[in-house]
Amino acid sequence: MSTYKEIKGFKVQTLASDTIASQQAGGSWASGGALNTARYGAAGTGSSSTQTAGLVFGGDTGSGTRMVAVTESYDGTSFTEVNDLNSARGQSAGAGTTTAALAFSGEGPPPSFSTLAVTENYNGSSWTEVNDLNTARYGGAGFGTSTAALMAGGTAAPGATANTETWNGSSWTEVNNLNTARGVKGSGTTTDGVVVGSSPSANTSFENWDGTSWTNSTAMNTARANAGCVGNTTLALAFGGTTPASGKTEYWDGSAWTEVADMANSLNNRGNSGNTTACFAAGGFPQTTVTEEWDNGPATFTKINLGQVYYNSTSNAFKVTEQPVPGGTWAAGGSLNDGRSSLTGIGIQTAVVAVSGQDSATSLIASVEEYNGSVWTEVNNTPVTLKYPGAGGILTAGWVAGGLTTYNGTAFNAETFEYDGTNWTDSGNINTNRYTAYGGGPQTAAFIAGGNNTSFAAVGNTELYNGSAWSETTDLNTARNNAFGNGTQTDGIYAGGSPGNKADTELWNGTTWTEVNNLNTARHSIGVGGGIAPGSSVLVAGGTDGTTNEANVETWNGTSWTEQANLAATNSSNGLGISSAASAINFGGFAPSPATFATVTEEWTVPEVNTTITVS
Repeated sequence: MSTYKEIKGFKVQTLASDTIASQQAGGSWASGGALNTARYGAAGTGSSSTQTAGLVFGGDTGSGTRMVAVTESYDGTSFTEVNDLNSARGQSAGAGTTTAALAFSGEGPPPSFSTLAVTENYNGSSWTEVNDLNTARYGGAGFGTSTAALMAGGTAAPGATANTETWNGSSWTEVNNLNTARGVKGSGTTTDGVVVGSSPSANTSFENWDGTSWTNSTAMNTARANAGCVGNTTLALAFGGTTPASGKTEYWDGSAWTEVADMANSLNNRGNSGNTTACFAAGGFPQTTVTEEWDNGPATFTKINLGQVYYNSTSNAFKVTEQPVPGGTWAAGGSLNDGRSSLTGIGIQTAVVAVSGQDSATSLIASVEEYNGSVWTEVNNTPVTLKYPGAGGILTAGWVAGGLTTYNGTAFNAETFEYDGTNWTDSGNINTNRYTAYGGGPQTAAFIAGGNNTSFAAVGNTELYNGSAWSETTDLNTARNNAFGNGTQTDGIYAGGSPGNKADTELWNGTTWTEVNNLNTARHSIGVGGGIAPGSSVLVAGGTDGTTNEANVETWNGTSWTEQANLAATNSSNGLGISSAASAINFGGFAPSPATFATVTEEWTVPEVNTTITVS
């Protein structure tokens, strides 16, 4: 093989003949501190270099007088209420920092819903009214500083405007208009700015401002309205919006848009601040307190043309380098038809079954739903109502065993029910009658462990299933209930649980349980679903420490747990489907204050990771 012309159909070349193709930013979204006041259409501003110093002000609560003057300051962890605006408003714009900000434009409260030209200056303590905009409007883009700001586009009487104005610290001056009259979102300075999208109709429009005029530039990949935007003409990030609702995020490198990690929540009209390295987006429609933070991880990473084979003449080796992407992300999926907690899941992200559970403070359901990767569909119920059953298998060959048949925990189920994708069939009983006993594995080779027995005491019992009968085997080292159990009969894992609040992790090799490295976050009532994922590569999500619900997510690599991007929803007793640590789905669960039996679905995806194959 002297010419190296072809390896399995791929072109062979050296880095000299095909140099590094490009540099591309990576990143992911994670949950941030919640707003104190749920709203959409709030303005956000702050430091352009960090996500840890921002203001969110104004907005629409969707009820009552709707428009608010509430101002909140963000420190990267939590929001603190500070002095209100003088004028309540929604869909306003802003510029500046947490100690020197500007609020301008907006929509007034009902019944008039008047367009506003009011401008206010913030000195880090209070707001003062200054000179108005020349054109009253709402839903336009604002950016810059408190002494050098820009306002573009929006809705003005009687319709959309392309009007652009600049602020010099004391007054507004009309300058060259946008190319297209519309509502927009934007970012930058008075000499280097960008606007994206359109409102009310979504589009892919992208315009650049050079301090004098607007220029149409390369369109985004996803049409959207009321999106978030940070950055400038050379580096920008566009996210969220309505397309309809979308959590999609795109990165602009000065010449092209590239899709990167999605937001966990499909929301629009969010208040945001920061830059392409670190920013936050708070609130959104429908009115919410949700905040998400963007962190692009490494500043840049190298992308070699995917799929090419490179020959290293020095080491006499072939190397295949794929595009490296750090971390994984959660994205919003379709909502369950029946909100529920204490349920279980069977299957994987694009083919999962949500089984039974509790749908109120005093009732259980037998409802079963199947998910196809986008929509949940009601199918045949389980033979009895079930709370906290163990489960495993896949959508067309699943099983559930154990659990409670009454909400107050007085009636136990010992039966195993097998699912063929359509119908449920009774099979062999478990030997130790219990609930919150969890495990995994296929329908003909499954296991369950732990749980609460009929005396409501935690047990360590482990049982194996051969497709018709259960047999007792070696107990867990630590008896517990409400833990995370998953894997197969020869590669299982058990982590967390109660009584108390445990982080203990044990591995099962088909014969014995071995204690290994603990979870980073001790918890119980963790996401439950058997699936067919090996215990050496799984994911835990959600749960509670007994006081507060957890959004924490961790992946297991066979040796230790690693913290990953949090769930958007903080629910316990949730359902889970796992095929590996790279692909999972989380659904349902319980959230207190007020008590909520959730319908939310979130999908976890890890893109292809850095892979090098060397053949000498």
